[in-house]
Amino acid sequence: MRIDLHTHSTASDGTDTPAQLVRKAAAAGLDVVALTDHDTTRGHAEALAVLPEELTLVTGAELSCRLDGVSMHMLAYLFDPEEPAFLAERELVRDDRVPRARGMVAKLNDLGVPITWEQVARIAGDGSVGRPHVASALVEIGVVPTVGDAFTADWLADGGRAFVPKHETDPFEALRLIKAAGGVAVFAHPAAVKRGRTVPESAIADLAAAGLDGIEIDHMDHDADTRARLRGVADELGLLATGSSDYHGSRKTCVLGQYTTDPEVYGEITRRAFGAFPVPGAGGA
Repeated sequence: MRIDLHTHSTASDGTDTPAQLVRKAAAAGLDVVALTDHDTTRGHAEALAVLPEELTLVTGAELSCRLDGVSMHMLAYLFDPEEPAFLAERELVRDDRVPRARGMVAKLNDLGVPITWEQVARIAGDGSVGRPHVASALVEIGVVPTVGDAFTADWLADGGRAFVPKHETDPFEALRLIKAAGGVAVFAHPAAVKRGRTVPESAIADLAAAGLDGIEIDHMDHDADTRARLRGVADELGLLATGSSDYHGSRKTCVLGQYTTDPEVYGEITRRAFGAFPVPGAGGA
């Protein structure tokens, strides 16, 4: 069984629609895929409407969090999407994305970069606008060669010249909200140092004590030594160890199923969740 528990669609900053994503997941030989767009569940209905019969969908979201000034992401699986408190927090984070992106455009303009809000909005489409959309605009006009090259101190990295902060949830509050909504919480790519500062590994123990279920270990931003170290942390703290592609379509180089989650770990995630359940495909059109 091949299980990929971290993907993004055009509902946030991926380039495949939710329908395209689940069809590609089935074509790639996946048995289970999680749709985890940033701070939103808007893509789930479209994905479910066309879900191939050979594929099971895990509903989820990737939450924007910040701990002691350091950005981090929390994957939430199989929660009740209508639970009021958690829904309100996701909407608060999502709604702050537009003024943030406008602020980044203004800073770039001050630096002499001729991008426009209309350009960024066109790239984002119906998705929740974010830094990758601004980065794509920089690629379009030739300021940087790739989206990844925009995430530096010169441009959009945390603390960079065009960086603008947004509302991000305290991770301990995020854990409380996920659990209250019946979900399962996994710390996404905790040691992805190429993205900027990461929270210290000592903080993982505090998060585990507060209800964290697992950490994402097998990920393109973790080298072999990092994966081995994180697996030791997971074993010591009794955390689940997941693996996934963090697929964003053409916006990143990773491919669906590049890293996967052990079926026994997936089974434990489904046993712990009570807000929602995996949905087997029914052969959608």
